[in-house]
Amino acid sequence: MPYLYYPDARAALAFLISAFGFDEITALRDDDGNVWHAQLSTGDAVVMIGPGLEGFATRAVTAGELATSRTFVYVDDVDQHFERARDAGATVVVAPSDQGPNRIHIARDCGGHEWIFASPL
Repeated sequence: MPYLYYPDARAALAFLISAFGFDEITALRDDDGNVWHAQLSTGDAVVMIGPGLEGFATRAVTAGELATSRTFVYVDDVDQHFERARDAGATVVVAPSDQGPNRIHIARDCGGHEWIFASPL
């Protein structure tokens, strides 16, 4: 299960729910509502998120020209998922297309992480 770091984990949690349709499993928040750790799910997939913290030697993604990693997630309907993600502000990297045994789209989230969403053909 990936653990992804964001400059603002509270904003990332809201974005992942709104744009990509994740469900919040749990979130550890401080008194100000800042998210220090959260687990989200979609289908069978689970991802953890939190803020980059120097004490844990972690940081958020630095914007770059090419992706260094992508998280692959199966969804029921790629085209519907793409429309939701795009409408909620996700950056389109690859519009829906048939690639081998899957129909996919690739999107960048509010923290610069890239996601491949796929449905088997």
